[in-house]
Amino acid sequence: METQTDLLFRALADPTRRALFERLCREGEQTVGALTATAGVSQPAVSKHLAALKAAGLVADRHEGRQTHYSPRTAALGPLADWTREMARFWEGRFDALEDLLSRMDQ
Repeated sequence: METQTDLLFRALADPTRRALFERLCREGEQTVGALTATAGVSQPAVSKHLAALKAAGLVADRHEGRQTHYSPRTAALGPLADWTREMARFWEGRFDALEDLLSRMDQ
C-alpha cells in the first residue's frame, strides 16, 4: 500500500514535475496553459504531471470558467522535511561514532 509520503517522493522524483512545482512556488498560481508554454512538453503531459502533483498533495486546483489554475501547497513538503531531518540525525550520529573510534585508535 502506497503512503502519502511515497506519493510525495514519487511525484518529486520526476524532473518535469519538480520543475512545474518549483515554478508554481516561485511564481504563484498558474493556468495549465501558462505552465505548458514553458514546460517543454505537451499540454496533456503537463496535465498528467499536475495530476500526480495533486495526488501527492503538492498542488491545489481551482476552476474558473474553462481554465484550471494550479497553486503550490508547500505544507505538503512536511514529510520530506521530516525525513531529511531524520536522515541528518542518523548520519551525524554515525559520523560522531566514527570520529570517536578514530580518536581512540590514535591514542
